[in-house]
Amino acid sequence: MRRPKKTDPFAEARIRFVDYKDDRLLSRFITETGKVLPGRLTGATARHQRQLAKAIKKARYLALIPYTKGSQS
Repeated sequence: MRRPKKTDPFAEARIRFVDYKDDRLLSRFITETGKVLPGRLTGATARHQRQLAKAIKKARYLALIPYTKGSQS
């Protein structure tokens, strides 16, 4: 039995372009170690997944979001 396909969170929210300045949205798609979640886990389409990865990289470069979320030990 196949599992139903996940819906695209960007299509549901009617977001046409992923904005790098929306740090709250971007942080939903990053793991604690700082990795970008894959599209099969997020349900994002290939187009939105590419936009998401590019926006996360740009936001990291501009120091809007950290490279890692983990605490210092």
